[in-house]
Amino acid sequence: MAEKSIYLASRSPRRRDLLRQIGVAFELILLREVPRYPADFDETPLAGEVPDDYVLRIASEKAQAAVTTLRTRRLAVRPVLAADTTVVCDEAILGKPADTADAIRMLGLLAGRMHRVLTAVAVAGPVDDAPQVRVAESRVWFRDLAADEIRRYTASGEPADKAGGYAVQGRAAAFITRIEGSYSGIMGLPLAETAELLRSHGIIVP
Repeated sequence: MAEKSIYLASRSPRRRDLLRQIGVAFELILLREVPRYPADFDETPLAGEVPDDYVLRIASEKAQAAVTTLRTRRLAVRPVLAADTTVVCDEAILGKPADTADAIRMLGLLAGRMHRVLTAVAVAGPVDDAPQVRVAESRVWFRDLAADEIRRYTASGEPADKAGGYAVQGRAAAFITRIEGSYSGIMGLPLAETAELLRSHGIIVP
């Protein structure tokens, strides 16, 4: 029997919109609602961890933690989806900026060159030993950016809570000259890979 909905272990409004775009019904499952978790998830890279391994690990661990939460709260049995996105420049991980100065630093690194965007999506069933994980890699080219452009952009508030300090679907679209790969993956959820995983867990995706 096909499942009708899933749990989404993410606070990202972009991921919610993307799931709705492909007709997937979902409920949020947030780790912060459980008292023993002081934050959603520790996304600190391990010492020497390469970006490709990092996104795989974080997405997988988020899904596993969400399944644990599902069991603890005795919620209805459904597949759980989690994801992680990181921007990679010179093989360095650029996560969410800590503050405005950090966002300015990141955008300065990205200006006038190509960077990679990695998004891993993990889907776990409540009785699975380990989540199934897929990774989408996209390449993004920025034009040269003047210092005042970067300052105006960061002043807009858009870089907050965005990997690499920018949103491809927002004002930063004016910075991008070329994209190779998954546009939805750059937004935070690669839809082709997501649909493949969901189908393998009995979710009907148009």
